[in-house]
Amino acid sequence: MPVTRITSRNARFQVLQTLLSNRTKRHRAGEFIVQGVRPISLAAEFGWEIRALLYDGERSLSSWAAELLRNTPGAEHVAMAPGLLAELSEKDEGAAEILAVVAMRPDDLERIPVGEDFLGVVFDRPTQPGNIGSIIRSADAFGAHGLVTTGHAADAYDPRSVRASTGSFFALPVVRAASPRDVAAWVEARRAGGVPLRTVATDEHGDAELSASDLTGPVLLLIGNETTGLSHAWREIADVTLSIPMTGAASSLNAANAASIVLYEARRQRLAKQAG
Repeated sequence: MPVTRITSRNARFQVLQTLLSNRTKRHRAGEFIVQGVRPISLAAEFGWEIRALLYDGERSLSSWAAELLRNTPGAEHVAMAPGLLAELSEKDEGAAEILAVVAMRPDDLERIPVGEDFLGVVFDRPTQPGNIGSIIRSADAFGAHGLVTTGHAADAYDPRSVRASTGSFFALPVVRAASPRDVAAWVEARRAGGVPLRTVATDEHGDAELSASDLTGPVLLLIGNETTGLSHAWREIADVTLSIPMTGAASSLNAANAASIVLYEARRQRLAKQAG
């Protein structure tokens, strides 16, 4: 494949920079930048469209990078000046060996499979991209089937979110819904189709403690905003509100930590039911 070369801060380089820093232009282009061996490898493994591969045009590539270039026939090959690649890499030292420009997937709730063993997460109005990535990582680790972010929220495609997910972003459907109403309609459609889907919220003043509730059926977990918690609309939608028992002076947990605890408990119950 012909190689494109970028040796100055030309128009193409400036477009690539906006994919890192400008949410509006990132979504208008429908693509984002990914770095790291594991995230890029998982993007390829799970069939994401890799549109371009950016690499240092003045250094020899590792066997992994060379194989990636060979085995991604639809991707544009872009050889860059080392300093320019370092600017896009957002690393404390040096540059990434290779960066991938990857196409976004549609914000369509139908991408999330809902069966009798469904476990999903809603993150209401997240403000920190890193927290989105952390919850994606936990959701993937504990067997969830998808994550939904709602409302005016941080961008799941932000580099900080993708980086915090350590590659799980590409293994788990992540969808943004404009409002709780959209998700509620999707839940009702699943119920009408025969799936007894429960919506389970977390709050320090819950109706019951987490371990006292059966999470072995199809469940959609509702996690609130890092500062204000769940909105009133989500509290109205929730079938039950559960609390995580705590000791000490802390009155609440970080959203990502709370999500991880609830996901672990759901996984623990499901494994116990299978074994029992």
